[in-house]
Amino acid sequence: MNAPVNERFGESSAEALLKDLGLAPRLTVYLAVAPGAGKTRRLLEDALALQREGTRVVLGWIETKGRPDLDRLAAQLPRVPPRRVKIESSVFEEFDYDATLTMRPQFVVLDELAHTNLPGSKHAKRWEDALALRDAGIGVAGALNIQHVEAVAAAAERLIGHRIREIVPMSFLRVADQVVAIDLAPEQFESRLTAGAIVAPADVAAARGGVFRPQTLRFLREMMLRTIDDLTEPAVVARKASTLIALATGNGDLGTFLRKSASFAEALDLALDVALVGERDLDALATLARDVDAHVVPIATFDANRPRFGELRASLVSIPLGPLAQRVATSPAERDVFIVDPTALVDAPDRSMSFSRYAQTSADRMRIGYGKLTIYLGAAAGSGKTYAMLERAHQLREEGVDVVGALIETHGRADTEAKIGELEVLPRRIIGSEGVQASELDLDALLKRHPKVALIDELAHTNALGDEHAKRFDDVLQVLRAGISVMTTLNVQHLEGLGDAVYRLTGQRVRETIPDDILEIADEVILIDTTPETLRERLRAGKIYRQEKIDAALANFFKTENLSALRELALREVVHARGERGPSPFARLALGVKAREREIDLIERCARLTQRLGIDFTVVHAGGGGTSPSRVTTALEDATRRVRGRWRVVSGKDPAVALVAAAKEEGATTIAVEGARHKPLWPRGVPFGRRLLDAGAKQLLILAATDQ
Repeated sequence: MNAPVNERFGESSAEALLKDLGLAPRLTVYLAVAPGAGKTRRLLEDALALQREGTRVVLGWIETKGRPDLDRLAAQLPRVPPRRVKIESSVFEEFDYDATLTMRPQFVVLDELAHTNLPGSKHAKRWEDALALRDAGIGVAGALNIQHVEAVAAAAERLIGHRIREIVPMSFLRVADQVVAIDLAPEQFESRLTAGAIVAPADVAAARGGVFRPQTLRFLREMMLRTIDDLTEPAVVARKASTLIALATGNGDLGTFLRKSASFAEALDLALDVALVGERDLDALATLARDVDAHVVPIATFDANRPRFGELRASLVSIPLGPLAQRVATSPAERDVFIVDPTALVDAPDRSMSFSRYAQTSADRMRIGYGKLTIYLGAAAGSGKTYAMLERAHQLREEGVDVVGALIETHGRADTEAKIGELEVLPRRIIGSEGVQASELDLDALLKRHPKVALIDELAHTNALGDEHAKRFDDVLQVLRAGISVMTTLNVQHLEGLGDAVYRLTGQRVRETIPDDILEIADEVILIDTTPETLRERLRAGKIYRQEKIDAALANFFKTENLSALRELALREVVHARGERGPSPFARLALGVKAREREIDLIERCARLTQRLGIDFTVVHAGGGGTSPSRVTTALEDATRRVRGRWRVVSGKDPAVALVAAAKEEGATTIAVEGARHKPLWPRGVPFGRRLLDAGAKQLLILAATDQ
């Protein structure tokens, strides 16, 4: 009998179940980019929510910086009396660890975890207090800024311009039960800084020259997201892991091979691992792996003579062209496999004939008067996207900005409905006849009202029949063109290009999707980070779905491993959203298809892949033989044109030779085919992938069947 997933990853199933149910003491760390991100507010609001549910909560240490709104929240919670320490002629207050143990609360708020404790304290550092409290059976929530983490501190010092004295080891974050990102747009930092909510007015200029410089904030934000991504290791079966593993065999140029593997991994939001399989220059491998942000991992049980990928923790394997690649191409496809030409990098793809539905929109946005787009991105329903959007709306309203709730979906959640408060909300447009009605965004009313900022929830929503636009994101584009800024929400699984990854991870196809291009025109993509445990607790408490849907959701989409994997995708999307992706490993892709109806799914899959890679593709049917198109080939051609691919039929005695020749004529540097599902039934049977290599293909993408 196989061990439970959590037990295989070093945690007993009983302990995991208690934590999942919120019954075991947990250490939660909120990680932020810089002061003013809202860590203290998050600590206080979470503590008050626990108190309302009957948990005995105390404030061990909190820094409100004298802000009246935070003081009001803190006043509602009991405090641990501080310990007083006299140093020379001055008296200072410090967290009292012993007094906290005496009070025996169920939960303690412990702000500023990087703090060095004063003489006479039980532990040298406050993060050590947090660990000791959890070991004593008391739950803890604390916070710190990313520059205090040891792996980031040295680089942060160079950017900020002063020494960072308070350091927290990565080992502390690794043993925390939850590490949660608190993401914030740069303009929010600026408005809070200007309002005096972060530093004293006299210190604002100095702050703008240090940690609050835009380039410094961008660096720290990426480091925060990457740190949490490193800590997020979904407990999924090996083939579902969001990882590309590159097998370094010693064939070709190692640097070229790793750079191509890295660019493919980046496009698909996969982590990159590198394993040694025959390659002997370990030092060179380690250096190049660091250059492409990869981890070198051992795979001691792998047999290069009889390659099997069943135990490799990766959903995609890259191999340089050579003997191992030939053996892999001869076997049934257990994973997607990228056989790489390791001799040269490809030229930049020719996008002269490519199409992006938002190309004109991207150009228009450079013009004065176009609205700004802010997307709150989460891993799943209930992560708090709408709540965060409403919170920002109230901040803007307090600053005198004209904000309107054009369409807000509360889904009956009391906290979200209460958060609307006095915000102006426009009536919805009712579509349909009596008995079959839908309420949608009233686009005309919004354009007539013309606020400075409009809140339009659920960007991926499909509008009801009879509405002006089929999708809500088309409504949003028209609002932006009218000069109205939009704040909206989106779950990561609704990104069209991630459809295959989401299906691989969850086993479910997402019905409503949105082109990835929409992220390219967003001014800000803000992560609303929520751990799987918190989402499942909210679900059980009836804060996400109605009671009759809870059990089914917990057993399916809201399984811990699914939520953890989706969170990983969301983290990586936000990292990539505002940065330039690396070069594509392909100049153009040629997909070889047979006359089978199931190849339509393969065409659509390659279309999603090439969209994320930013390249064009041709679908080639080899074996036409000069005959008239059949019903199946006509359907394949129609499917190709729907996804804006080029359709081509070629003939020849050997379909593999014909496909390689056609790919070369099309300028395609890579050929994609579906891998063999089973071993050949006759001794001389050779899988088509191997035949392509024998016919001269230099770079090959072998796609495992998704229904295996």
